Amino acid sequence: AWAARAGLRSQRWHLVLKAVALMSPSEQRDPAWQYWRARALQATAADGAPGEALRAEARGLLQGIVSPLSFYGRLAAEDLAQAQALPASPAALTPAERGQAQAHAGLNRALLLIAQGLRFDGVREWNYSLRGMSDRELLAAAQEACERAIWDRCINTSERSKLEVDMAQRFPMPFRRELQAKAREVGIDPAYVYGLIRQESRFITDARSHVGATGLMQVMPATARWTAKKVGIPFQPELMTDSDFNMRIGTSYLKLVLDDFGGSMAMAAAAYNAGPSRPRRWREGPMLDAAIWAENIPFNETRDYVKKVLTNTSLYAQILGQGDTSLRARLGL
Repeated sequence: AWAARAGLRSQRWHLVLKAVALMSPSEQRDPAWQYWRARALQATAADGAPGEALRAEARGLLQGIVSPLSFYGRLAAEDLAQAQALPASPAALTPAERGQAQAHAGLNRALLLIAQGLRFDGVREWNYSLRGMSDRELLAAAQEACERAIWDRCINTSERSKLEVDMAQRFPMPFRRELQAKAREVGIDPAYVYGLIRQESRFITDARSHVGATGLMQVMPATARWTAKKVGIPFQPELMTDSDFNMRIGTSYLKLVLDDFGGSMAMAAAAYNAGPSRPRRWREGPMLDAAIWAENIPFNETRDYVKKVLTNTSLYAQILGQGDTSLRARLGL
């Protein structure tokens, strides 16, 4: 993987092909390397008829990973100029399916624990209770969490379903009126804010990371204080878990970072996760295709974060009915 990324950075497509060929079978099946193998085949194919076999192989690889729900799946679809329809909504849950979830002892224990502020224990109980559930049972369990605004369990449970995909559960839009107002106020795409919050906190208002990032948008206290002073907002630490205040501080900070990186959503997302100084260093050197830049982020967590935030953003743009839902546009390609 390291050699393949080095090949991408230097545009040495033969090195990319060689590195991917040396990966284990499971690594080769990873959509990331399927995608970059396809791109490498396209780049090394001869012009005209002699290169058509390699181009056809590349198209087959891209077609095999097309999905509206993943980073490389969306890029593959755009490379093939294919429309990306969202998955069809599953059939409505029946009263019997809802009743089974509502009567499930483990799910009820989990909900009680979470309601008592014992989230860690509640999440463990909830996840244990999901073992062996079918798609329909997972959707019913997810719906119980959704209706109680326990958004992390709503999203994570629904994401476990294999064949039936409920986009309303996987990509909910709580605080819609307030979030869109805050986004408009600072001049930022609400789909981008939704995409970031979904990755940061799963819409848990009192979420707190091990390093102290707090609230919906997981803002560090020092960052919140600096942002408040910068944009003229009175700052009170106890308001960090207030959804309205956290969104106001978070969107303001995100806009400052976005402007600082010339409107690059990919670099702003990296800065939001890893701090603004690191993406500046990662940007040094020759100009790169933005997807290559994202794949070469040296921190696994930040690399995954950037891909997921931008994929979420494109999906939320589609759900919100925005005109441009292109992932490439958001990457800056």
